Amino acid sequence: MNIKQLLRFVLAIACILPMSLKAQTLTNFNSKGQQVTRFSKLGDAVDAHDGEIAYFNGTYYLYGTSYGCGFEWGHKDAPFCGFEVYSSKDMVNWTDKGQLFDAATPVWQTRCNGNTYGCFRPHVIYNKKTQRYVLWINVYDNRIGYRVFTSKTPIGPFVEQPEPRLTVNADAAVAGLNNGDHDTFVDDDGKAYLAYTDWHAKGAIAVEELSDDYLTGTGKVIRAVTKQSTEAPALFKRNGIYYLVYSDPNCGYCGGTGASYRTAKSPLGPWSEGIQISNNSCGGQPSFVSSIKLKTGDVFLFGSDLWNNAAKNESLANYYWAPLKFNEDGSIKPIECENTVAIPSAAKTVKPSSLNFAPGCDINATTGRTGTFKATKTGLLINLSISVFKSAYPDAELRISISVDGGNQALRSFNVSSDKLSWSPRNLVLHPNIKVMAGKTYMINISSTTTKGCYGLEYDRATKDSAEPAFLYKIDIVNR
Repeated sequence: MNIKQLLRFVLAIACILPMSLKAQTLTNFNSKGQQVTRFSKLGDAVDAHDGEIAYFNGTYYLYGTSYGCGFEWGHKDAPFCGFEVYSSKDMVNWTDKGQLFDAATPVWQTRCNGNTYGCFRPHVIYNKKTQRYVLWINVYDNRIGYRVFTSKTPIGPFVEQPEPRLTVNADAAVAGLNNGDHDTFVDDDGKAYLAYTDWHAKGAIAVEELSDDYLTGTGKVIRAVTKQSTEAPALFKRNGIYYLVYSDPNCGYCGGTGASYRTAKSPLGPWSEGIQISNNSCGGQPSFVSSIKLKTGDVFLFGSDLWNNAAKNESLANYYWAPLKFNEDGSIKPIECENTVAIPSAAKTVKPSSLNFAPGCDINATTGRTGTFKATKTGLLINLSISVFKSAYPDAELRISISVDGGNQALRSFNVSSDKLSWSPRNLVLHPNIKVMAGKTYMINISSTTTKGCYGLEYDRATKDSAEPAFLYKIDIVNR
């Protein structure tokens, strides 16, 4: 090896090392291939589904429909929970930034509660000309099937704009099953497009160019990119080729639906025939493909919602996230459904400790749970935080008590009303304010007399099938 070759080799290594040092590991499943819960920095389960991950100004944003307040598809009395946004620098540690807009108003409860088909799939793009973030959501209370919002920031608040116009089903009945799942895409030239599902064509996907402000259609459209029985399109561009990834077939809230894709030289086609890249979307249903432009290269992140097959509580659904892989000719490689994947990260991160927990709803009139802890010091137990949720409308309170291990008398008890708990696992913070002694073991007892529904905890996967599985909780003891 001569001097010039050696120098090129050293420079190549110098370029590779920073990228590898900044690789962040995403955990989709544990080592046994089992689903695990993703938590926010506060310790609450992430509750944002059927949306997308977007990347703006060095920060990842997870947008999704919330189910924690008890939204249940097809249940007439179910409330609308709104759209949630989380931010992250590494796609591992997420901060809950709240709702994109106030969903508790009578207007939005009327538009999106269980009396309608609901409201879904928040997608946000940035318009450089208007300097506004633009949000499209899927609704079923109007004719066209969508509503549009703008905001000065990626987390909102988003303000509703005039109802958009689109070509497909423009003369359909108001509040019918007209247009469904969609995706928004901004091309390199600043033009934006909407890929959306045409229910009148039995699930065919159309692509329409949007106006300069991204708030409505232009009438330039290609229909029937897919023939029928598809939904959840994701439109993106790589190396001059446009791709459309979609659920194949369509199946609302189904786990294990296929994913296929088509290619074109223009968003308005013509499009190729479909090629399947997964027959089960890693146990879920395709949700998005996000184009993430990093200094280390472009990442095309595939997302799948791991639905509970239309269970009453879809806030417990998890996620599969992984970059798509491509062959030299531009074709997409089959999805491998990896337990862990490496994602380039712009920041050094701390690996979350809660990576092997999964929800279980089994506390009722016949089943309770206990956990023990040994006090590390003598002092006052001021906080007890437990990750807890409810499902299917319990008719009695949740009872939590603390006692000395082996003792019959509770040192402190709490009765928690069902309406104080979410359908999504969240930290319930209690303040026992009881004295504990270093080295002594204490017991946490969790029970209920409910004969309807259940209360649930986040159980450690390693012990979940045992008689007394370990559950997720935290204690704070201060010197006194």
